[in-house]
Amino acid sequence: MQKDGQLELPVAQYLRLRRHIPPLYGVLAINVVALAFTHRATAPLYLTLGVPFLLVLACLQRIHVWTRPVAPAAIAVTEAERLMRRTTWLGIGMALGFLAWALVLDQYGTPEQRGHVMLFIAATMMACIFCLTYLPRAATAIGVIVICAFTLYCVLQGSEERIAMALSIGVVTGLILFVIRDSFAAFVHLEASRDALIAGQRRAERLEAESARLARTDALTQLPNRRRFLEDVEQRLEGCSPDKRFSIGLLDLDGFKPVNDTHGHAQGDRLLQAIGGRIAALCDGKATVARLGGDEFGVIVPAAIDAAQELMQRICLTVQEPVELGDTLVSVGASGGVAAYPDSGRDVNDLFDRADFALYYAKRHARGNCLKFSAEFENLIRADHLVESALQSADLSREVSLVFQLIYDIEKMVPVAAEALARWSSPIAGTVAPEMLVSCAERLGILRVLTLHLFDLALASAAVMPQHLRISFNLSAGDLTNPQTITGILDRIGASGIDPYRLVFEVTETSLISNFATAVRELQHLRETGAKIALDDFGTGFSSFNSLQQLPLDVLKIDKSFADRIEDISCRRVLNGIRSLAFSMSLDCVIEGIETEEQLTAVRSLGFRFVQGFHLAAPRSLKDIAALVGVA
Repeated sequence: MQKDGQLELPVAQYLRLRRHIPPLYGVLAINVVALAFTHRATAPLYLTLGVPFLLVLACLQRIHVWTRPVAPAAIAVTEAERLMRRTTWLGIGMALGFLAWALVLDQYGTPEQRGHVMLFIAATMMACIFCLTYLPRAATAIGVIVICAFTLYCVLQGSEERIAMALSIGVVTGLILFVIRDSFAAFVHLEASRDALIAGQRRAERLEAESARLARTDALTQLPNRRRFLEDVEQRLEGCSPDKRFSIGLLDLDGFKPVNDTHGHAQGDRLLQAIGGRIAALCDGKATVARLGGDEFGVIVPAAIDAAQELMQRICLTVQEPVELGDTLVSVGASGGVAAYPDSGRDVNDLFDRADFALYYAKRHARGNCLKFSAEFENLIRADHLVESALQSADLSREVSLVFQLIYDIEKMVPVAAEALARWSSPIAGTVAPEMLVSCAERLGILRVLTLHLFDLALASAAVMPQHLRISFNLSAGDLTNPQTITGILDRIGASGIDPYRLVFEVTETSLISNFATAVRELQHLRETGAKIALDDFGTGFSSFNSLQQLPLDVLKIDKSFADRIEDISCRRVLNGIRSLAFSMSLDCVIEGIETEEQLTAVRSLGFRFVQGFHLAAPRSLKDIAALVGVA
């Protein structure tokens, strides 16, 4: 019987015997006919016709039995063992029968015919032994019994020549039995190795399947995560014609942070689990639900935008119902945005951006409701051009700067790296978030200029920092897909005199989605200089086992959400799994978002070495960092 693709040893033996025993009986039948034929004129008819007929008939019957079709998976171990025991006893019985018939014939033969008898006995015995290699106890029993009986017969005959020949056959038989014993031992070892290999492959496949599932599943709610959500949207787009409509909705909880801060992260997680289950139950059979991260959920609705908005509105109302958390009832709201294919966009990025814009507008102007993306919102998007206009006229050398957040080795409690973070203070648009700065620069086609300016600042900062301190620099999707940007970075590394070993380039898997192959190639170019590559925000829903295998990585930066939930046992299990995975791939791990002493203690107890967060160091100017590391 098969067990996870493996055959138990008795079953494997039996299947090998099924291949070898039918030819054995065929050889025996032919030898019987040949011996009977040569004695036809000297031996009685019952010995040359009657007995041979019965022996050949027995051989044909056994050939029929052994060639009947049988499914390997249907053979039980006990049944295989029973059949092999029966084969052993039946083989001994038939061997004695053939031997007895041959020795009786020997009484009637001429010297030539008696030589044929001896050849018949030796040849058939050797055939039996070789064909029963995978049943050594039967081969040994037949060989020993036949050779002993034949030798005794020769001794009783008193012929020295025949006694010598019998002894020679006995010596050869002993050698053959020794060889097949070794062959059988090798067979047993081979089967054991094969079983171990198959078992290892099955374990690896299960682990890979589980890793793939976890990479696409939100650990807290067990809903599909952001990566799975975007993959599902991509699949729908690939198989969708313009006349077939579907919509995506984004949902963000209102008032979740105060609940989380007031009742604690554990209660906040339970709230997210309850809300996730509530949304999934409402959408069961109607839509696909995913948790995109934090308190944001995504919904794919196979319907036009009006029907999708109606469903999303019902979700918002359902979320508003109180949730019982132990002895406490808590309530949060929800706002949503919907975008439809093909009206709002024809690719995943356009659909997501427009649904996100509708969500953003709902949170600001219609909290607690779901809004659909429309032409009106297109006009609102134009308001973003203010930021674009400010960037177009910006003096990057005066308005854009860097601050640095230290990464600590908590075994020695010393800083080992500093992550460079962009800051833009515009006289027109005010303080602009780094994400908006990058996205705006990308839209304007000046991302390369911005990135290289920031990298120049990072290299200048590295020059005045201690040699042991590495500098982490973030790269966006636009950077990775622009070979000229990477070439500019490489040129600057060569001209700076900075040891590339001190540089770490951080990327998120989000930045790799648009053109994964190009991004991997450009990262490899950077890594070839001696710089390190870090995968940022690992565990937010984009990270996957497949990406870890394909990317030229040195460091995993585990997302802050894990630090937020580090007291949760399931979160700790996931962190242990990530640490083991990183260790197996020779990757360093940095846990982001350490904001309390309790989180730091928990991270240390889990065996992590590198951390980053406000508890140890907030982002600081170059001057402050230089002073701080100087003291350190």
